[in-house]
Parts: sequence; C-alpha cells; structure tokens
Amino acid sequence: MGKSTLFNALTGTASAQAENYPFCTIDPNSGEVAVPDFRLEQLAALARSRKMIPAKTHFVDIAGLVAGASKGQGLGNRFLASIREVDAIAHVVRCFDDPDITHVTTQVNPIDDIITIETELMLADLDSVLRQRERLVRRLKSGDAEARTQDHRLAQAQDVLEHGKPVHEALIEDVELGHWRCLGLLTAKPVLYICNVDEEAASEGNAYSREVGAHAASRGSPWVVCSALFEEQLVGLDEEEATAFLESIGCHESGLQRTVSAAYQLLGLITFFTVGPKETRAWTLSCGMSAIEAAGRIHRDFSQGFIRAETVSYDDFIAHGGEIGAKEAGKLRAEGRDYRVKDGDVLRILFNV
Repeated sequence: MGKSTLFNALTGTASAQAENYPFCTIDPNSGEVAVPDFRLEQLAALARSRKMIPAKTHFVDIAGLVAGASKGQGLGNRFLASIREVDAIAHVVRCFDDPDITHVTTQVNPIDDIITIETELMLADLDSVLRQRERLVRRLKSGDAEARTQDHRLAQAQDVLEHGKPVHEALIEDVELGHWRCLGLLTAKPVLYICNVDEEAASEGNAYSREVGAHAASRGSPWVVCSALFEEQLVGLDEEEATAFLESIGCHESGLQRTVSAAYQLLGLITFFTVGPKETRAWTLSCGMSAIEAAGRIHRDFSQGFIRAETVSYDDFIAHGGEIGAKEAGKLRAEGRDYRVKDGDVLRILFNV
C-alpha cells in the first residue's frame, strides 16, 4: 500500500497513478533515481566543478498482488511477468491505520501481507521449476552434462520451495548464486522491505514497522521506514526547506534517501568518482569489478585503449586538498587493468585512442 505514491516521490514525478483502491497500477512505471552521496558535493566543491552528476538507480512500480496471483488472480500474471525482469524486489508494506484508505483484505496486518506475497512468489517458482525439469527429461536421457547440472540445481530449488522457503534465503551463502538467478526464479532475487508508515511515525517507525523489521531480520533482508505521504510533501521543497522540515520531526535524512541507499547496497553496488573542473560525477559499479570495467562505464574507448588508472581514495583526496596534494603526499597510485575498484575511489583513466 502506497507503492505508487512512493514511486512518484522517488522519481519526483506523477507518472504512476496513485489512487485509494487496489490495482490502480496496471502497466509498470519506471524511472531513474539519484543515489544520495554526501561525498559528491564535497569533491565537487574542492575541484570547483561546474556540474555534479550523481549515480543513478532504476526503480519500477509494478502492479500489486493478492492471494491466488500465481493462478492468475487480481493482476497476478502481469505482476509475475514484470517482476522477473528486475534485479531486486522492494516490497512496500502498509504499516499504518487509516479507515479512509482501502486495504485489499480490509484489515491492516503487514506480516500477513508479506506472507501472502512470499507464498505467491514461491508457488510461481515451484510451478516454474517443475516445468523446467520436465523440459530437461529428453536431454537427461541422452546423458547431457549441462542438463544434469541444471536439473541438480532445479531439484535443490524444488526442495527448498517445498519446505516453504524462498530460494534466496536458503541459498544466500552459495558462491554460485548468480547461477540460481539465471534459472529465472522470483524468490532468488534479494528483497528490501519498505515500511510505509504514517507521518507521525516517519522518524522512528511504529509497532507495525518493528514487526516487519523482525521478519526482515529472520529472512536476512534489509528494511527501512518511510512515509510515502510525507516524502511526497518533501518533493516540492528546496534543499533548505526540506532539511528544516526533516529536522522538525527529528530526521537527519529522508525516507527516500534511506530507501535508495539500501537498494544500492542490496544490489552489491559501489560508487567511484571522476573529478574535474567541468564536472564531478559518481559512477555505479558492482563490487569486485576491475579498473578496466570501470573505464568502460565511463566510455567504451577508455576500456579499449586502457593504459592505467590513477587512483586515490575519497578520504585521501579530501584530506590532501585534491589530486595534486594527494600525489605530493604519495597517496595517488597507478593501478593496472585488474585492480579491484573500491567504494569511494577517485579515478583518472589514462588511455590510447
């Protein structure tokens, strides 16, 4: 409840229809959201950059889901088709009482709502697993090694699902988790729980959100508190007004900032920076990626003609007054193509065209 309102606040638009009745979202809405990062402003100020460009993450507002969705109830088929294409699931859970706002089951119970969705996703996955295994029968009879490996993974997933657990939770320590996601299973995706509370609980949450937090902890998943209506009010304010508004309720950052940051971390992403007088920019990279892959994010030519990456950490860049000071202090390093980029690295890519 409130996911479309939250989506509109996240993207600073009114592109998603937000009404007081179930299933007002039919077709998916999508939009890019800037990742909040105080380091960007600090770097830009130090370099006197004319422009700042934040990293972005992509959010999709998908139709809601009710019991029986795996069999086509509500808008279940549309929901399930859309959700297969995302990298992670942000589950917006109603955590407030309001008799004037319709609830699909007429009673507010966030844990029941979560279990309903989890159950439907698991049932959809179980159906998918059984169908995939059926399609492998002929290849298995011929002794196909690849089919045998895939069937083994599917059999493991089937066992997990039949015991009432999502695939992600049960296999989260598996170093080959990427292979599970290649099977197209919905419950192999990581989950972020967003507790949509009323304005009074926007700062510290309430009894409902604490219940969700306990459930999230049992699933090994992150959770955040956010008031969609409160965040909607913040959208039209300038930075100074928004800060004052947040401080008036005891918040240091908005629920949207917490949500975007949590989603970024959930996906295993890091940020590196490029800094100069023209612009300071934050770039997104998956944790563990190399310098040459970072170069490719900036421009294809940078990776094709890669020579080296001149690298300094954010802390050293700030402490020594910029690139020149960091170099004089011996904090600037020349890294090769296989260097694993760290969160906060400031990179200058040298390349041949």
